[in-house]
Amino acid sequence: MENDRLVKKPELLAPAGSPEVLRVAVHYGADAVYIGGDAFGLRANAKNFSREEMAEAVSWTHAQGKKLYVTVNILVHNADLQDLKAYLEELRTMRPDGLIIADPGVFSFAGKICPEIPRHISTQANNTNSETCRFWAELGAKRIVTARELSLQEICEIREQIPEDMEIETFVHGAMCISYSGRCLLSNFLNGRDANRGACTHPCRWKYTLMEETRPGEYFPVLENERGTFIFNSKDLCMIGHIPDLCRAGIDSFKIEGRMKTALYVAGVTRAYRRAIDDYFRDPAAFEKNRDWYLKEVSSGTNRQFTTGFFYGKPSAEDHIYENSTYVTNSVFLGVIRSADPEGRVVLEQKNKFCTGQTVELLKADGRTQRLFVRGIYDENGLPQQDAPHAKQELHLDLVPEEPGETFEPEQFDVLRMQTDLSS
Repeated sequence: MENDRLVKKPELLAPAGSPEVLRVAVHYGADAVYIGGDAFGLRANAKNFSREEMAEAVSWTHAQGKKLYVTVNILVHNADLQDLKAYLEELRTMRPDGLIIADPGVFSFAGKICPEIPRHISTQANNTNSETCRFWAELGAKRIVTARELSLQEICEIREQIPEDMEIETFVHGAMCISYSGRCLLSNFLNGRDANRGACTHPCRWKYTLMEETRPGEYFPVLENERGTFIFNSKDLCMIGHIPDLCRAGIDSFKIEGRMKTALYVAGVTRAYRRAIDDYFRDPAAFEKNRDWYLKEVSSGTNRQFTTGFFYGKPSAEDHIYENSTYVTNSVFLGVIRSADPEGRVVLEQKNKFCTGQTVELLKADGRTQRLFVRGIYDENGLPQQDAPHAKQELHLDLVPEEPGETFEPEQFDVLRMQTDLSS
């Protein structure tokens, strides 16, 4: 499984559901970030970006030498067309680096209204073969986002059979949709909220029992407990231990799922993949040596256990979780560092409760994790408080390294977390 192209370093593409997470993603090593506006994206429940925030995000990201892509990947109805045109006109003035599109009508409009902006074909378009990719390339698409149902062997074959200048983007980490490449009717049918228009309520994570209507009480023989069975509940995708295979398949962009995830999740996963990619291209032996560290890092945040999805063949029963739909949570998100005040105290907006006397962890972009003792907590007026129970409160923290002799050098956009086993 290897194409004939020279293996090149892939783009690391991270998600951002808010301006704060965008900055965190870049700080922790993303080459590019994808975001959604307040319309025409598939994550209506994310915070998303206002038009003003989007314009500022494009400008800020470009100033960092990074790229920014905007999702315009809903399947539109006639009633959406006029607003869509106006939205694309606005995007034309912002000049993001790409538009992620699933609907052929949106693709056509974008080509006419903002032809300067490259068009990427979303995984929602079910891109499963080389002929489909060539079809989009002939219409002017720059990049194809592969369907999640493809194996590495299939991606490798597609790479060999499509134009050299057409890029391949592939999801390598994050939640797996139970429906074919994300096209799902469950939410619309059960809740009246359309997944293909950005309003999915994730019914694939709910509890279910199966029963034939003429045989009440006789359940379909699936593994279950007294609460039912989570038959649609896939494990999360994780390919961090398989960077060499992904590179050899000819993938141009490694995509992390998660526009509804926290800054802690994006920071932890992005820095782990950043280091794994850099290690592999610097010295494959270093990559092999650090495999356990990569997996430990992506496991330290919230996840649903891990699978390699379809990359090495069709998933089996081992790739699903039948007992529950609960995330594994190994750490608590405390906040993103905004600055340090004149007294040297760290300033952040608090996300979860913590107290003086506890140990917290500072995630550094270079992969280091520093354990810090919370010596003091102060409000914005400098008044001390024993704990931090109120979300979104501005806090000034007096933190000291737990290890004697260590220096404490916090940077803007560093993330603070607390391990769950350290939280009591």
